[in-house]
Amino acid sequence: MSSVTPQPQRWGAVLAMSLAAFALVASEFMPVSLLTPLAADLHITEGQAGQGISVSGVFALLTSLVIAAVAARMDRKRLLMALTLLMIVSGSVVAFAPNYAVFMLGRALIGVAIGGFWSLSAATAMRLVEPAQVPRALAIVNGGNALATVIAAPLGSFLGGLIGWRGAFFCVVPVAVIALAWLWLSLPALKHSGTAATGNALRLLKNSKVALGMCAVSLFFMGQFMLFTYLRPFLEGVTRVEVSTLSLMLLVLGLAGLAGTVLIEHLLKRHLYPTLIAIPLIMAGIALALVGFGGSAIVTTLLLGCWGLVATAAPVGWWTWLARTLPDDAEAGGGLMVAIIQLAIAAGATVGGVAFDLSGYRATFELSAALLVVATLLAYLASRRPAHARMASDTT
Repeated sequence: MSSVTPQPQRWGAVLAMSLAAFALVASEFMPVSLLTPLAADLHITEGQAGQGISVSGVFALLTSLVIAAVAARMDRKRLLMALTLLMIVSGSVVAFAPNYAVFMLGRALIGVAIGGFWSLSAATAMRLVEPAQVPRALAIVNGGNALATVIAAPLGSFLGGLIGWRGAFFCVVPVAVIALAWLWLSLPALKHSGTAATGNALRLLKNSKVALGMCAVSLFFMGQFMLFTYLRPFLEGVTRVEVSTLSLMLLVLGLAGLAGTVLIEHLLKRHLYPTLIAIPLIMAGIALALVGFGGSAIVTTLLLGCWGLVATAAPVGWWTWLARTLPDDAEAGGGLMVAIIQLAIAAGATVGGVAFDLSGYRATFELSAALLVVATLLAYLASRRPAHARMASDTT
């Protein structure tokens, strides 16, 4: 039995976390559309400017591995507010950065905020609502993520042209301030329950169900970002669309993803594992279909819409799995999952890039499909393992 007994449901706090998630993800991906003016102003190359995204990922990974120990000693409300305050500081530092070193410092700070926030999101949602409503709460929080993914790059480009790259980055700060005030008003005190272990998060992998699930998560995100990272060169070189059409196709993908995060909660309540098994299998089929029908703009747009619908919704499913599988180790499990996802995204983009350079899009997309099929198999194997309520936290 889980020791996490929720207080009266606090949907306002869930919505505040969704707003904070929106600001975080918008901050994370804002540089994508502002590399050129940023590099020119700071007198660096666009490659160096792009490292601002990499450094945030590195610090997110490191933070995710230690956040459980911090959460064990600190009220979760204060911790989430501190992470949101760190996001405000990061946005201000980046916006007023006089040189490259200060810019990278600001990007490192946002990485710490990202790693900490996402590691705590599932554990916090479990404390805010009834167990049956956890999938809905996670869908709402991830809705902020999905919305930011849709609009961050185009909005950053628009604002950058209107008020400059510094103004574009600073626009996230007022949103974060609102999120901070909302969290302060809506979040109850969330002290550590005292039942979960505070040791190394890697201990959780001693449980076969968790190990299989985390492997499935890793291969899923590797396969997803192996394809997604190289979608633009595929659309330009194979589908041969203009920039305006390409933007429209990516918008379709993003809007479908937003819809997916809303719809998936209904499936997760009764069909968690069938959903986790089906999603990567569907995505593998889409990857192979893109290889076969990528020359048609209409078919490709439809396939991308289907991809967005299931791919963006998948994290909601895996966070729900985490909440059910590790009810007493949600912070440690959340930190481990964030670290695995960060590594998987980097590995997928790197291996996909090598395959793309050596053999073209076909090899990259087929390898993506293969990884997603293996992720399906691992999710199935995880579903066959018995659940252990206490797992490694009972070991000494």
